[in-house]
Amino acid sequence: MDLDTSRRADRRLDHVYRIGAGFTGLVLVGFGSAGMMIRLPLFDTRGEVVAGLSTNGALSFLSIAIGSLLVGAAILGGKFASTVCVTVGGAFLVSGLVNLILMSTDFNILAFSVPNVIFSYVVGLVLITFGMYGRFTGNLPED
Repeated sequence: MDLDTSRRADRRLDHVYRIGAGFTGLVLVGFGSAGMMIRLPLFDTRGEVVAGLSTNGALSFLSIAIGSLLVGAAILGGKFASTVCVTVGGAFLVSGLVNLILMSTDFNILAFSVPNVIFSYVVGLVLITFGMYGRFTGNLPED
């Protein structure tokens, strides 16, 4: 049996990367847009509750930016979407840890609370799982 090299090896997995990046990106854009509608102060450390999470203008803008990056990666698909999912997922995990440390200080510029940290961890793990699915295992066939 000859290996078909004209087709990408990850064509079936491409759907997994696109769905993961696209859905998560749309959730983040929706959350950020809801926060922007309220016209919150940019770096308010207390924030307002939107969809169960505290937010301010900076977190809303950052959510829209990261969500747009994920939606763009979903549109492009392929290994790019997988790499973006893994990278952004890792950034979410680091952000959750850093903001957990900064939560009760004056440096809490993104108005994080405990639900935000849990959301950050969950989104980070989901994105990493979608991004790594099939790329970091050795049990898939070549085509």
